[in-house]
Amino acid sequence: MPDFPNIILFAIPFFILAMLLELYVTTKQHIKTYESKDALSSIAMGLGNVFLGFASKALVLLIFFWIYDNFRLFTVPVAWWSFVLIFFIDDFSYYWFHRVSHECRLFWASHVVHHSSEHYNLSTALRQTWSGGFYTFIFWLWLPLLGFHPAMILLQMSISLLYQFWIHTEAIDKMPKWFEAVFNTPSHHRVHHGSNPIYLDRNHAGILIIWDRMFGTFQPELKEEKVVYGLVKNIKTYNPIKIAFIEWVNMFNDAFTGKKSIKNRILYLIKPPGWKHDGSGKVSDDLRKEWMDLKQIEK
Repeated sequence: MPDFPNIILFAIPFFILAMLLELYVTTKQHIKTYESKDALSSIAMGLGNVFLGFASKALVLLIFFWIYDNFRLFTVPVAWWSFVLIFFIDDFSYYWFHRVSHECRLFWASHVVHHSSEHYNLSTALRQTWSGGFYTFIFWLWLPLLGFHPAMILLQMSISLLYQFWIHTEAIDKMPKWFEAVFNTPSHHRVHHGSNPIYLDRNHAGILIIWDRMFGTFQPELKEEKVVYGLVKNIKTYNPIKIAFIEWVNMFNDAFTGKKSIKNRILYLIKPPGWKHDGSGKVSDDLRKEWMDLKQIEK
């Protein structure tokens, strides 16, 4: 078992110092990004994620080791080149996990937590799910199957999470063009957190923005379209319990109450957020098309 450190725990003091620095910088820039109740809710969600992470990581390690010990196709050594390889494979896995988390309501039920703030700052990065760690790991199951050691996988997943902390800020406008072309940046990720129709379900990148460019989900931040943070329909609560589970309650109410066919009940779990069995709902593609049509009429 490789002895890799838990870099997320070591990074907590850095998170605190970075938030204080961001607060100072944005105040100097006259940008109001922090609201005390919202920030405290985000921090509470982050602490809950860390505590529950001990249980979810134990489950994930157990399953990863079961696959690695019994079904791996190769044995990938712990070497410099294998870390380069797992960097790209992990980031590719993250892209599809993140994209599906916006396009399938069962995964959105846990991921919506991260989008529930109407503010955008480094504390928003800490607003993490309490439930997703117990099932979203399925997008990484092919890594132990290929022969990557489970400890390597968890380390790279932590590196990806750590990278994504700094991009949750309005204090940085644009990075150099070459950096914006390859990597996820604050500008790209501001788009991802936007509730504007043009920004919905775009820029799912973890570290590399190349996947969004390759698979047609990239959207640059537009000067003429200021990002409005939050959800299409905001939840309007600072209660961590409600933030963590409100979408689970809403999803199960939609799926298992009222008169619906079994097929439609199942579809409420796998269709995108906003879908309704009677056709009255609108998913992000519908909202984006309406927005584009309106802009075309205005032109």
